[in-house]
Amino acid sequence: MKYANNIYFRIYIRSKSINPYANMIVTTTPTIEGRTVRTYLGVISSETIIGANFIKDMLGGLRDFFGGRSSTYEKVMEEAKESALRELEDKARAMGADAVIGIDLDFETIGANGSMLMVSASGTAVKLA
Repeated sequence: MKYANNIYFRIYIRSKSINPYANMIVTTTPTIEGRTVRTYLGVISSETIIGANFIKDMLGGLRDFFGGRSSTYEKVMEEAKESALRELEDKARAMGADAVIGIDLDFETIGANGSMLMVSASGTAVKLA
């Protein structure tokens, strides 16, 4: 799956507060340029399952029939991805990590007729030098 700005090599810096020192580096790369991993805290994972409702299914079906992009489903996918990454970051923060590296995202449809979207995220929680 291709993402804007090549997500596989993009570093996300997320913040839960106004304090700039509370930032968590979340990246799909195995290293962080200019930073050294001091301690590997372990592999962490999170899952998010989101169901598309009847209206979204109907609109998505029309878009599928007539062709074109389905912004409705794109929004659902983005919401699920952000939720899985947020949960991953929360788990890392609870372990005392400064960053999560090597993140892998997997997208699957589950449920009757693929009516639900599951996003799995996994990575390694680390402390930086």
